[in-house]
Amino acid sequence: MIEVIEPREVPLGGPRAMTVRRTLPSRRRSLIGAWCFADHYGPDDVPATGGMDVPTHPHTGLATASWLFTGEVEHRDSGGVQAFVRPGELNLMTAGAGIAHSEVSTPGTRVLHGVQLWLALPEAARHGERAFHHYAPPAVQVGAATLRVFLGSLSGTSSPVPTATPLVGAEIVLAAGGSVVLDVDPEHEHGLLVDLGPMILQGVEIQRGELGYAAAGAAALELRNPGREPARALLLGGAPFGEQIVMWWNFVARSHEEIEQWRQEWQQHGDRFGEVAGYEGPVQHLPAPALPHVRLRARGSASARPS
Repeated sequence: MIEVIEPREVPLGGPRAMTVRRTLPSRRRSLIGAWCFADHYGPDDVPATGGMDVPTHPHTGLATASWLFTGEVEHRDSGGVQAFVRPGELNLMTAGAGIAHSEVSTPGTRVLHGVQLWLALPEAARHGERAFHHYAPPAVQVGAATLRVFLGSLSGTSSPVPTATPLVGAEIVLAAGGSVVLDVDPEHEHGLLVDLGPMILQGVEIQRGELGYAAAGAAALELRNPGREPARALLLGGAPFGEQIVMWWNFVARSHEEIEQWRQEWQQHGDRFGEVAGYEGPVQHLPAPALPHVRLRARGSASARPS
C-alpha cells in the first residue's frame, strides 16, 4: 500500500524568505530510512523573488544533500569549503558534531528549482568530523527511465559517495507514457518525491510536490508516467532508521537537553560550529528561534507528529 504525503508551504529562513514545499517531516511520517527532511522549491523567478539567501546557520547530527534541476547556489561552510550546487550534481555536507554554512543563489541565476534534503546521522557517526563530497552522477538508461544515482545503489548503478547508513538517492526521468520496474532492496523503505508529474507508483498516482511512501518488503517498484510530457521524481530510500531522534530547527539530536545546549552554543558563537568566511548578506549569523514552552519529543521510523 502506498501512502501519499501532501506538502505544506514553509518560508525558508532569512531576511528574504523563499517559500518551499515540505513533505518530511510530516504529521504522518518523520523519516524514510535516514532521510528526515525534504524541501522542494521552484521553479522560482529569482529577479522577482530575490531567490535564495540563507545566512550563516548551524547544523549538528545530520548531513545535507543538495540537488538542483535549474539554477546555481553558492555554498560556504566552516570546514573551509566554497562550492557551487549545479543541476544534476550532488553536494553532500556532513555536519557531524557541528558545522555552519550559508547558501546563496548566484547572480546569474534567473530560475531556481531543486530540493534540499537531510539525512539523520546514526549514533556512531553523529559526533564525527565535518566533511563535504561533490559528485556528478552519469545518466543511465533503464527502459523508459533515465536515472542519476547520487547516493547508494539502484539498478546496477552505484554512487561512490560514502553514507553513514544503507540508503539510496536517485533522480528518475520517465518518458511520456513510459513505465519502468526498478529492482530495489526489499529491506529498504522508499519515498518518491514527484517534481514533474504526475507519476504512478505501484498503481497509485502521485501529484507534483507530493511524496509517495512504500514500506519495506518490496523487491521491485513499478513507475508509470500517464502524461504526454516527461515526468521527473527523486527516489529516496533506506533501511528503517533504528534510533529515536529529536529534530528542531537545524539540529538532529537525541534529547531535549542536547537541543538546548546546541542552541546556546550557537547563540554565543561557540567553537562547535566554527566560522564561515566570505558570506556578504545583511545578516551574518542567523539567530536561533526561541525554544517551545514544551519538551521536545523524540520520534523514529514510525509515523509521528513533528515537534
